[in-house]
Amino acid sequence: MLSTDTGTLTLQQFLPYRLSALTNRISQSLANKYSKRFGINVHEWRIIAVLGEEEAISAVAITNRIAMDKVAVSRAVKKLIEKELVVKKLDSKDQRKHELALSKTGIDIYQQLIPIALAHEKAMTAKLSLKDKNDLLRLLSKLDQAEL
Repeated sequence: MLSTDTGTLTLQQFLPYRLSALTNRISQSLANKYSKRFGINVHEWRIIAVLGEEEAISAVAITNRIAMDKVAVSRAVKKLIEKELVVKKLDSKDQRKHELALSKTGIDIYQQLIPIALAHEKAMTAKLSLKDKNDLLRLLSKLDQAEL
């Protein structure tokens, strides 16, 4: 094992790695379910989830909300528009901008995604007590507020 003057790095004890690896594993597992049933990928289902919470929102706002690369968001939005799950319309407040919204088909799919996502979360957290879940959410919020 290599070490430096500041010590060693044990990947399995390095929180950024653990969070990233867990997130990737959970997202991919859920995306596999969505892919088989709806033909959408991880990026697409995240965008559908955001649009399911908002009536209309810009691609920039989606990018900021889900902390995803804007090129990946742009590609996913383009695919969702081609699949007729998302519609692009002029912003009601600023005619120079566009907003995205779920189409009727997109809304139908979103409503089918919700129980799958909730069941996935339930299975994932089955070994946690209610206190554990609340503590985890509280700690994640604290980490999310860290100045990086």
